[in-house]
Amino acid sequence: MVVHLVDGTYELFRHFYGLRRFNKGEDKPYGAVAGVLHTVLQMIEGGARHVGVATDHIIESFRNELWAGYKTGAGIEPALWRQFHPLEEALEAMGVVVWPMKELEADDALASAAHLAAADVRVQKVCIWTPDKDLAQCVRGERVVQMDRRSNKIRDEAGVREKFGVEPRQIPDLLALVGDAADGYPGIEGIGEVSAARLIRQYDAIEDFPPQALAGERREHALLFKRLATLRTDAPLFANVDELRWRGATEAFDEWAAKIGDARLLARTQKLLKTALA
Repeated sequence: MVVHLVDGTYELFRHFYGLRRFNKGEDKPYGAVAGVLHTVLQMIEGGARHVGVATDHIIESFRNELWAGYKTGAGIEPALWRQFHPLEEALEAMGVVVWPMKELEADDALASAAHLAAADVRVQKVCIWTPDKDLAQCVRGERVVQMDRRSNKIRDEAGVREKFGVEPRQIPDLLALVGDAADGYPGIEGIGEVSAARLIRQYDAIEDFPPQALAGERREHALLFKRLATLRTDAPLFANVDELRWRGATEAFDEWAAKIGDARLLARTQKLLKTALA
């Protein structure tokens, strides 16, 4: 059994701005939603049977209480934001398991789902579909891997070491030191990727750094940023991995396909009923 975990928020952004290259700024109300649905259907056509999609139902999370500069929904284009919740509803109608996150983030859901799926001995591989470097911390050997659409690479544990210079479990330490502009925390001034990786290889976790390597306020900030970068794995998303198995679209999907205005969606789901569920 292979479990596929999809970063729905990333996919929505990817399709929205991908369409912008061709639509001359005339955004279709559900254009990006349709793109994500087709992406998931393509995965199922390719053999995926156990699929879960994580989304940011709201952008803010508990991390905003820890760091004032942490990312918010400010700046998200209205035409894109209006497709966040419809995506969740359309995926659910299509029969796909969706985790709309509120207090936690979609990344936390992916980390939690990977943790739960990997605990099942029947699961041969867990594929996390996102390029987000945060998720590299979830990689385990060749069994839990990161599928990076941006670079078209499958990143296992050796791939994480090659790209970042540290072990997957040390990714939060690395991000704490170098920062993450997308998430809104700056890292520690004067420490770049190369020096951060070197320090981590030498001392391991930030908590184990000696004072001559990191002290005072810099150390306090590094520990805070590590907390921001560390994904939660305790979200109770499902009790049994069989809950993720795709069993076909619901009756409500006919209405959603009509609302989206894409007849191909219905055609693909109906065809899959005869193949994937045979």
